Amino acid sequence: MAGKILTGIHYMLGDHACAEGAIAAGCRFFAGYPITPATEVAEWMSRRLPKFGGVYIQMEDELASMAAIIGASCGGMKSMTSTSGPGMSLMMENLGLAVMLEVPCVVVNVQRGAPSTGLPTLVGQGDVMQAKWGSHGDYEIIAYAPASCQEMFDLTIEAFNMAEKYRTPVVILSDEAVGHLREKVVIPEEKAISLIERKKPDVPPEEYLAYKPNGDLVPPMAIAGEGYFVHMTGLTHDERGYPVITGEAHEKLVRRLLDKIQKNKHDIIKYEEIETDDADILIVSYGITARSSLKAVQILRKEGIKAGLLRLITVWPFPYEKIEELSRKVSKIVVAEINSGQVRGEVLKAIKSDLPVIGVHKLGGDLITPYEIIKKIKEE
Repeated sequence: MAGKILTGIHYMLGDHACAEGAIAAGCRFFAGYPITPATEVAEWMSRRLPKFGGVYIQMEDELASMAAIIGASCGGMKSMTSTSGPGMSLMMENLGLAVMLEVPCVVVNVQRGAPSTGLPTLVGQGDVMQAKWGSHGDYEIIAYAPASCQEMFDLTIEAFNMAEKYRTPVVILSDEAVGHLREKVVIPEEKAISLIERKKPDVPPEEYLAYKPNGDLVPPMAIAGEGYFVHMTGLTHDERGYPVITGEAHEKLVRRLLDKIQKNKHDIIKYEEIETDDADILIVSYGITARSSLKAVQILRKEGIKAGLLRLITVWPFPYEKIEELSRKVSKIVVAEINSGQVRGEVLKAIKSDLPVIGVHKLGGDLITPYEIIKKIKEE
């Protein structure tokens, strides 16, 4: 039986919404390895993908999973894997390879308590910096932080669209609480879902250069087996894809890889502002913690305290300009996150004054409550 998008209103697990979003985005290849709290993504894909003519493979480990989705994408299939912190660490080398080869793919990290194997069944938000800096060298990444089951669906589609548009791996930086949450998810009709497909070559095979952009910073991508010669290497390479081990070639290549994300960040970056127009106190948060932050804003407003929320939807690229803009209007910034202060450090980079930046941080696998945020604001 041919597969059908599950249009309509559902009461759905966050991990399942992510998988269903991938299918709606056109993902037809999934390779992964079981790991709490992301296994439900893989399980859902194992049941659903074959109905669409897709391929699901349980690999021997996370290294192989990342390699497999790179290969599938090079063969023309939209591809995805899912994991949690320990598995994400193992995927990092091949994530860098995907950046260097400019291979579109999506990596879902449902974060848990860390480091090492840490707290497999409890929530964490400690992989934010790893998503940006986990592989070696200079590169840019796109990473989204869903705060609801609906966003697990919607942002997975957005992740595939950005991966295809910019020829890059994209990370869904979820967390255990959102992944294991159950709530309303609305799945639109298939024709209402806007999809972006990778650019194909518009020149004959003999004129094609695999890494030469056509008027922008993103080269068209030929699919292996369609008559185009494609040479891929993780080494520094020229526009043909051939290794060229010189400083000049490296500067030219890596600068373009950085610029294609940074120069298009206004197309990529997403955030939500709540009650920021007249805010005196700005809370910055993301993922599950943004829900507690929103409640804190609502309580503080009822008490006559003008609090506002900047919810980061895109964590990378980081919205430095927006935070700098808002910092000029408030007396303090509060950053709430389930780690020891990873995004707080980025907020400090963004502001150009001695404005207080207060951290509400928690380790141990527990959620941050609205009242902990409020207490910290009133203490400072």
